[in-house]
Amino acid sequence: MADKRPVVVYGANGYTGRLVCEYLREYNVPFIAAGRDKAKVQAVLDKVPGIETADYEVVEVKHDVKALTELFKGAKVVSNMVGPFIKYGGEVVEACLAAGCHYTDTTGEQDWVLHAQQTWGDAFAKKGLLLSPDLAQMYTTGEIAANICLETPGLDTLDILVFWKGFPTYASTQTIFTILKANWYRLEQNKFVEWDVTTNYEVTVPGQHQGAIAVPWGGTAHPVWFKNDPRVANCSVLGGVLQREVMQGVVQTQHMVKEKIKPLPPDQQEKALADIAATVQAAMPPRENPRLNISIDSVHASGPLGRAHCVIHGNCNYKQTGVLQAYAAYSLLQAPPRRAGFASGCQAFGHRELLGQLRAFGLVSKPILTVHD
Repeated sequence: MADKRPVVVYGANGYTGRLVCEYLREYNVPFIAAGRDKAKVQAVLDKVPGIETADYEVVEVKHDVKALTELFKGAKVVSNMVGPFIKYGGEVVEACLAAGCHYTDTTGEQDWVLHAQQTWGDAFAKKGLLLSPDLAQMYTTGEIAANICLETPGLDTLDILVFWKGFPTYASTQTIFTILKANWYRLEQNKFVEWDVTTNYEVTVPGQHQGAIAVPWGGTAHPVWFKNDPRVANCSVLGGVLQREVMQGVVQTQHMVKEKIKPLPPDQQEKALADIAATVQAAMPPRENPRLNISIDSVHASGPLGRAHCVIHGNCNYKQTGVLQAYAAYSLLQAPPRRAGFASGCQAFGHRELLGQLRAFGLVSKPILTVHD
């Protein structure tokens, strides 16, 4: 259908989906805002600033491969906001493949990223389509900083720290608790090595005197993106939120999961974690305030004879995600990705290009880079 709007935002009624729609409007990209309840999607879209000037439509769709395939036919890009993705992502990816659409999402789940790569990566590559899970601030901004460090030759080890200040959305909270039952990996000599689920560290956060508590945060996507990158042999990531009391609760939950939930059957694990998550965050948080909601992405890169450190200070991590998703769609409508099949945001679009978009919207500072060689 030549006249079909080329981008579908699936899960547009959520906090992040609304922001993706908002920035698609900024890029002047027509889109379909889809979800399982048309009235809820419309109610959310009605609150998007300037939405009356956007070219969009709202569509209700069932969450199954057949219905989603029918919706996606004639479009070019699907921005999937429906998580946890290990539970709900498969149907959307299958529908994209059947309809011939590029796929992006905002996952924070390492197990989903690995599953997507192993299950559909080759199939998307054969069709020249992009399969890019985890295009979001939580990991893409750190990936940008890592690639800036790797512009210095001879560095092979990435030590990444990702922090933000604020409170996760309902969907993010569900994801955080979902990954507690998964195995988490870091990269050592280009091999995955498992973290202990109770791992936590006191870390130094760039730009402040106070320390913070950091955890492996599900392993993150970085070790997956950099595995088999000829420049990188080792990659480990820690992260969290800057509110210490929240992270203390995360550490307590990690221990509880290891001792009381992991011994349960898989279906009981999932229910127990979902119940806990629902008590933590059950409502949509307020729109981000750049004076309150900040992000810090810090990467130490090292090699036998060199060192580099890159820090990117930002604000409004969910808005950063909205821009990254919207720009990906905007770019894919005009040119093929730099890498088809399974690829990260930086691999598909270029780290300097993504950085430029975030800076153009006032969401990140100029990177602070220190090199010792």
